[in-house]
Amino acid sequence: MGRTLNRTAAFTALGRALTGGVRGGPPLGRRLVALPRMLWATMTGKYDGGVRLALMAAATAYVVSPIDAWPEAIFLAVGLVDDLVVVTWLAGAVLAETERFLEWEATQRSVIPGHVI
Repeated sequence: MGRTLNRTAAFTALGRALTGGVRGGPPLGRRLVALPRMLWATMTGKYDGGVRLALMAAATAYVVSPIDAWPEAIFLAVGLVDDLVVVTWLAGAVLAETERFLEWEATQRSVIPGHVI
């Protein structure tokens, strides 16, 4: 009974985070839609997310690469733990960085280039 309650609470918290955002932040859909804009702003030098985006890209490449299949083939379940750790970090990094980008983007709308406010 206790374990079921803990799982229910965990899934409820996850559902709230996905639909309502973490700490009251933007919902998941808004964050995902912001990803291409964040990439473009970084590539054009407007946004300073280069290192963080590179780390996220490396984590994604690690999880989907065929090289990562060797640990799973050799160590079975233990080999999947490294994927779980990387995917968990990646999910947190995407949530944090998209929230940071959306806040940055909102401040950019209130700035008039060439004028001191």
